[in-house]
Amino acid sequence: MAEKTIHAVITGKVQGVFFRACTRDEALRHNLSGWVRNRTDGSVEVLISGDANQVERMISWLHRGSPASRVVEVLVDKRPEDPTLRSFEIRY
Repeated sequence: MAEKTIHAVITGKVQGVFFRACTRDEALRHNLSGWVRNRTDGSVEVLISGDANQVERMISWLHRGSPASRVVEVLVDKRPEDPTLRSFEIRY
């Protein structure tokens, strides 16, 4: 199983629309680890790690987002694996 870790910044109407909670739920459904948090500029930031195929599915989901969100852009960059990630959490 190939592992992959990515960092992404999502812009649009992504705060106040349960984006973080839905992201966590979706990541857990795909057995991924990492975190999600709001940024002061109104965007949302995520770090996602796990099976490469599941990470790709998660990236596709980020482009859709939660039911009430309106995603404008998803900027993704690859990151080195982080063995300390054990679960997926919402950070504040």
